[in-house]
Amino acid sequence: MNHRRHFMRNFVAGAAGLWIPGAFAEALTLTPRQTEGPFYPTDLPLDTDNDLIIINDSTNPSLGEITHLSGRVLDENGAPIRNAVVEIWQTDQNGVYLHKGSDGTEKRDGNFQGFGRFLTGSAGEYYFRTIKPVKYPGRVPHIHFAVKMKGREKWTTQLYVKGDPANEKDFVIRNIKDAAQRESVIREFKPIPGSKAGELAVTFDIVMGFTPQDG
Repeated sequence: MNHRRHFMRNFVAGAAGLWIPGAFAEALTLTPRQTEGPFYPTDLPLDTDNDLIIINDSTNPSLGEITHLSGRVLDENGAPIRNAVVEIWQTDQNGVYLHKGSDGTEKRDGNFQGFGRFLTGSAGEYYFRTIKPVKYPGRVPHIHFAVKMKGREKWTTQLYVKGDPANEKDFVIRNIKDAAQRESVIREFKPIPGSKAGELAVTFDIVMGFTPQDG
């Protein structure tokens, strides 16, 4: 358990060191707001940390392709937004949400947390260890995101897998009319060189349409 927490802290600290203020001065594309969907957990799990692969001190990991999901929460000028709560939720490897209304609840992977939270740091960074999303009836693979900040309404979006041929037909993706915004939420899940377990990594920066000075 302590080894796991140590690894998570070191991963975030190392990633944060790569984010240099002013290194992304080009015009930023605002991340499109998308529907929360019907499957935000009805009952939050007892473990709501940023490692969805292992629940509490269990020794049994979840099924699925382990994915290191990281990024930053930025304002429209590229400045980091710190102390924002980033939440993610998604189906398990069997396509089942941590929700009473999800189809196939009898098949749900009890070792998959299904939901996680992370408080952004000084560079606006966040990190989760989760699985590569899978499709379920009616939708392409995706991960739901919510960003919560003091004094502001919860803001939601979704992340998709680049290269999935079904993306072009997905009704939620098609509802994003701006091409640049649409591409900004479709990211590549890349194999991590040297990973014997076939782990993946994906980076997803969330650009909010306001500046921290707004309050």
